Amino acid sequence: MITITEFQKIGVGLSGFGVFFVLFGVLLYFDSVLLAFGNILFLSGLAFIIGFKRTAHFFFQKQKLRGSTFFLGGVALVLLKWPRIGMLVESYGFVLLFKSFFPMVVGFFGTALNIPFLTTMYNKLSGSSSSRV
Repeated sequence: MITITEFQKIGVGLSGFGVFFVLFGVLLYFDSVLLAFGNILFLSGLAFIIGFKRTAHFFFQKQKLRGSTFFLGGVALVLLKWPRIGMLVESYGFVLLFKSFFPMVVGFFGTALNIPFLTTMYNKLSGSSSSRV
């Protein structure tokens, strides 16, 4: 059984509120204050969940430096009151940072929820030739 520390519980809450504020900021026509607050909460929640050193290591790996630059640059643009451009840059950086996780997430949802479309898409993305009946 995995034990969750109090800091990790706080981090999950901070990240959850961060995602909520980012989505709410997008729904309110890119409100820069809500987006900035959401970004700060999400990043601080991530640091609480996995630790400051591991967070810095994740963002500043050599192969992820381009994605980190776009993601953190987008956060900076949102903080500088350019929310639309900042969110576009941040989204591109998010895709670059987490593109290796997407097939795993699609595969998880395909097997956990047993949705044929997701399983077929995962099989095509992973290059597997086995088909389900």
